[in-house]
Amino acid sequence: MTISTAFCTSAKVDLLFGRHSFANSGGATFKLALIKTSESGTYGASSTAYANITGNSDESSVGGGGSGYTAGGGTLTRVDPTSSGTTAYTDFADLVFTLSGASASLSSNGCMIYNDTITTPTADASISVHAFSGSPSASGNGATFTIQFPAADASNAILRLA
Repeated sequence: MTISTAFCTSAKVDLLFGRHSFANSGGATFKLALIKTSESGTYGASSTAYANITGNSDESSVGGGGSGYTAGGGTLTRVDPTSSGTTAYTDFADLVFTLSGASASLSSNGCMIYNDTITTPTADASISVHAFSGSPSASGNGATFTIQFPAADASNAILRLA
């Protein structure tokens, strides 16, 4: 499998059509879906929708009969867009998946942020794809799998337009 960190090309086009609103008040619902470590899909700038992951059966799931991550991922809490210098940016609050079940386990080596509100021209349109360093995992009852977003500033925010 190949995962390349990228702002998806289709998301750039959708932004120019005004299809994504990152505003806290009245903005779209954005979600983060985890991508499995052992599948064969390719994800990056050409990814267009959450369906790319499900169509390839590449979404992570909790093993060992446990729970704590469901198909579709988790809903992200937005940080209002702003700018610094010539860079506009937005970010999200960290996202935590807490496992339940003694044998529960979850691993992933990437994720997709997608717009869960959009239906036209593509349902659940992708925003960005992110490769993780290594293959992070969590296991055991109460264990957490945390997506820690970078600082919300012009140099580090997860989504930046310079």
